[in-house]
Amino acid sequence: MYAIERHQQIGEAIGAQGRVTVTELSERFGVTAETVRRDLDHLERRGVLLRVHGGAVAGSKTSLAESTVAVRADKSRDAKLLIARTALDMIGDTFRGSILLDAGTTTGMLAELLVDWNPSHGHPLTIITNSVPIAALLHLNPSIELHLLGGSVRGLTSAAVGASTIEQLDRLRPDIAFLGTNGVSAAFGLSTPEEREAAVKAAMIRRSRRSVVLADSTKLDEEALYRFAELRDLDTLVSNVDPAGTLSAALDAEGVEVIVP
Repeated sequence: MYAIERHQQIGEAIGAQGRVTVTELSERFGVTAETVRRDLDHLERRGVLLRVHGGAVAGSKTSLAESTVAVRADKSRDAKLLIARTALDMIGDTFRGSILLDAGTTTGMLAELLVDWNPSHGHPLTIITNSVPIAALLHLNPSIELHLLGGSVRGLTSAAVGASTIEQLDRLRPDIAFLGTNGVSAAFGLSTPEEREAAVKAAMIRRSRRSVVLADSTKLDEEALYRFAELRDLDTLVSNVDPAGTLSAALDAEGVEVIVP
């Protein structure tokens, strides 16, 4: 097989699986590990992948990879809706108290479900958020008392971040915080690609009575650059699939409740 054919097939494998190993490619193509490493070096220079120990991952899986809210909104939409509905069930129509909604597409979907929220007891639901789009969705519901956290707004995620955002969070004690994440890992915990957002997420978990992370299957066993919490800091993980392997064992060891619809 010519090198160009291997490169094409490696690119296709990366696109389908998200990662490949030197060993599996060597066996698949019947070439030496050194030949595979040269192939991976070539594809990394072209931006197709990122070399990691023992193989490579898709360029989109690098620790700094981050796309806009608009781009992410339609990815795994069915899974995110399932997760959001499960999170809504945790609130119900009898909940009395305050919730904190982190910026993100899954938390944003939960906000969409809360647009018409109407309590059975007649008391408003207090919602605090650092997300401009979430605030825009919820501010017209008379059954919601909305608080929008201020700060520097990131264009990529429309999230308020920075020291002033954290200072406001430090004066709060919400009952439940619903957070998004870019990665949930047994070894690294919860992570996101941007330092200021990581600091805000850490403050949300630190100040809330109960922290709930909403993460679809694409976030499980993934790691981004900045850790904002260890698994032990988390109360509940809501996902569309059961975590497996070492992640499942780690969540169980740390006493994290896992809810799968």
